[in-house]
Amino acid sequence: MGASNSPWICCQLGAREHYAIPRSLARSGNLAALITDAWVPPQSTWHRLRLPALKPLQERFHPELQSSPVYAFNRSLLCFEVIQRSRQTSEWSRIIARNHWFQQQAVQKLRQLKLPPSYCPTLFTYSYAALDLLRYAKAKGWQTVLGQIDPGPIEEAIVAAEHSRYAPEGNWHPAPAHYWQAWQAECALADRIIVNSDWSRQALQQAGIASPKIEVIPLAYEQPEPSKNWLRSYPAQFSSQRPLRVLFLGQVILRKGIAAILEAADRLQNEPIEFYLVGTPGIPNSLPHHPKMHWLEAVSRSETAHYYQNADIFLFPTLSDGFGLTQLEAQAWKLPIISSRFCGAVVKDQVNGWVLPEVTGTTIAQTLQQCLHNPALLAQFSHQSSVTHEFSLNQLSTQLVATPTR
Repeated sequence: MGASNSPWICCQLGAREHYAIPRSLARSGNLAALITDAWVPPQSTWHRLRLPALKPLQERFHPELQSSPVYAFNRSLLCFEVIQRSRQTSEWSRIIARNHWFQQQAVQKLRQLKLPPSYCPTLFTYSYAALDLLRYAKAKGWQTVLGQIDPGPIEEAIVAAEHSRYAPEGNWHPAPAHYWQAWQAECALADRIIVNSDWSRQALQQAGIASPKIEVIPLAYEQPEPSKNWLRSYPAQFSSQRPLRVLFLGQVILRKGIAAILEAADRLQNEPIEFYLVGTPGIPNSLPHHPKMHWLEAVSRSETAHYYQNADIFLFPTLSDGFGLTQLEAQAWKLPIISSRFCGAVVKDQVNGWVLPEVTGTTIAQTLQQCLHNPALLAQFSHQSSVTHEFSLNQLSTQLVATPTR
């Protein structure tokens, strides 16, 4: 592996991973520019508008990038979203239209930069909103890196099977065929494909993506300052007065293992245990519920700390995830995790949590029974929980700018 000092241009739709890729590149001096859909510095007039609907937009900023060249399309984005909602388009139509809109804006911005012909950066962009950008970069002779955000069509097949089992009459729909055709073209154009877990690497290989292109680079996360000295305590035993508090935080959808969580909760309804599901619900009403299940709406990133602090165990039984950043957030607050095998390898089984042999209500219930009857073990796992160097921004930058030997 050899070090590369070439500049990088990052094209990023959304605030994925708290802007970890451009932040890490800025630290190493490799970031030439970030092109993103929205960017709202604290001094922006957008912050003066006290509208709840604008709060997610007002969080689209990171202080580490305030001295870096950042280009965004705030007004165009708002116009796009208003038009899409007025047309009452389907979810997939909106997703594909948004991806296309961003690429048009980003390519136009690249042209406006008027870079000299000898300038040869590396272009990084995320999957599904990359094809036009990759074509532009390849025509210029630039190196191209595709950040694969999920395990691709293999994940879709898993989700389809889960919906067929639990919600055959639901409103879930697979992506249209041309969505995956465009993705295959993205993968073909990319010089490197970055995935965040070995699970994603396996899924892409199953989908026929050339394995020499695929590199596993975990997500990076920097824990908030208040979490660094956080001390977690557990009672000598759990009781109805002090029940075991189980937290799930994220999309409350079948792909995340929600059906298995609800089955486990049903099995444990007579135990001193409470479940907190934080996130926008997206599951059928036919699935079982019980009084110890607390449903809470999605909260902003800045509000999640409260839920991590007040939980005893974090539940992440996903059927498929590219990584699962909430695992690192939980570890930052020294919160043990019950995880599946189908995501990033954050949990070390029997060290800082449990890795489920399979995602079922039975296995989750059995593992939670261990927690109920052995709070001292939870305290031990909490003490052994941390965000290690392999998930640091510095390590991410080192892996990104290293030149793979083919």
